[in-house]
Amino acid sequence: MKKISLLVLFISLLGCKQEYSYKNKIKEDVAFLADDKLEGRETGTKGEQAAAAYIVERFKELGLQPKGTEGFYQTFTFKPKKGPHGEVDYTNAGEDSTITGTNVLAYIDNQAENTIIIGAHYDHLGYGSEGSLHRGDKDIHNGADDNASGVAVMLDLAGKLKTANSSNNYLFMAFSGEEMGLLGSNYFTKNATLDLSKANYMINMDMVGRLKQDSTLAVYGVGTSPRWKQTLSATNPGFKIVENESGVGPSDHTSFYLQDIPVLHFFTGQHDDYHKPGDDTEKLNYEGMDAISNYIFDVITELDKSGKLAFRKTKNESEETPRFKVGLGVVPDYLFDGEVMRVDGISEDKPEQKAGLQKGDIVIKLGDSAIVDMMSYMRALSVFQAGDSTQVVVKRDGKTVEASIQF
Repeated sequence: MKKISLLVLFISLLGCKQEYSYKNKIKEDVAFLADDKLEGRETGTKGEQAAAAYIVERFKELGLQPKGTEGFYQTFTFKPKKGPHGEVDYTNAGEDSTITGTNVLAYIDNQAENTIIIGAHYDHLGYGSEGSLHRGDKDIHNGADDNASGVAVMLDLAGKLKTANSSNNYLFMAFSGEEMGLLGSNYFTKNATLDLSKANYMINMDMVGRLKQDSTLAVYGVGTSPRWKQTLSATNPGFKIVENESGVGPSDHTSFYLQDIPVLHFFTGQHDDYHKPGDDTEKLNYEGMDAISNYIFDVITELDKSGKLAFRKTKNESEETPRFKVGLGVVPDYLFDGEVMRVDGISEDKPEQKAGLQKGDIVIKLGDSAIVDMMSYMRALSVFQAGDSTQVVVKRDGKTVEASIQF
C-alpha cells in the first residue's frame, strides 16, 4: 500500500511539472529574430525560413495547435511586380522569377463560436531591398523594431492567453511579405484556414519596440467597431494614446479590415533607424513592449464575454493625420505597394491640388526626405507647419515632375 501511495504521489508531481507555465520571453525572441545570422529575414530567403522555423518551435513550446495548410505553415508563391503600377501575381512554385513566402499560423481552440486573430509580420528587408532608406554600403537590415518587436509581443500574448479568456478561440499569425506590400496577410484573407465570417476582430502589432519616455502609443482602427474607444480608455494603464479611426493603413490589419473585420493596429512611432541597418536590438524599450502586451491582454479580457464585435466602416480614412500640424489633402493608395506612396486622389482646394499634382502620381521626395512608403511620407510631413513652403517630387508616366507646395 505504501508503494502504491508513493507511485500515485510521483505521478501527481509529474503531472504538475508538465502543466503550462507562462514565461516572458520578449527579449529572447527579439534577440533571435533580429540576429545577423538571419540576414534581415527578407521574404523567400533562408533567413526568413529560419525565422519561421523558430516561430513554429515557440508555438509548439506554448502548446498551440497548427493552423496552416501544411502544419503551422501556409506558403504562397508570387511574381514580383514588374513596375510601380503593376499588381502582384500569386502563382505556382517553380515558375521563373517566383518568390515563396511563408505565413506561420497557430491556434488555441476553446470550442468557442468566434475567433480573435492576433498577428504581426516577421519579414524585413534583408541586406536592403527597394524599401531601404540606407544610402551607404550594403548592410544587414535586422529590423529589431520592424518587426521582431511585434512578433515577440504576439508570442507573449499567446503565452498569456493559453489559459485565460476562453470565450473566443485565438488564431496567432506571423505574416510574410509585408514589406513587399502586405502579401502574406492579403493571401491569407483570400485563402483562410478558418471561416472568416467567424472572426471576431483582428489585432496587429507592427513596430511596437520603441515606446518613448512620454509613453505615446498610436492605435489605429479605433473607428472600425463602436466598442473600441470605450474599451481602450477603460483599460489604459497610462499610455498617451494617439487614435486613428481608419481601418486602412500600411500594415497587415488592412487586409482584414477589407474583409469587414474590426481591427486595431498598435505602433510606437517613427525613428531615424526606420528601414536602416541601425534598427537593432539594443535600441528597443523592452519594458515598454511588456507594458503594451499587458495592455492588449487587458483589452481582450475586457471584451472576453462581449460576444462578436460589430464592424463599422471608417470615413476619411486617408486624411486622418492627428499627429501632424499640416496635411496635404492627398488620398494615398495604401495597397498599391508597401514600398512607395502613390496618390489615389486629391481633395479639392488643398496644397497638392493647387500644385497641379494628379491621381496616379508617385511621391518620391518631400522637402529633403526621400519617400519610399507611407511611414517615410508621414515622417517627412510631420516636420512642416502651416505657412511653410517646400518642394515635392513625383514620378508621372515614367517622368520626374517637381512642384512647389505651400502648407
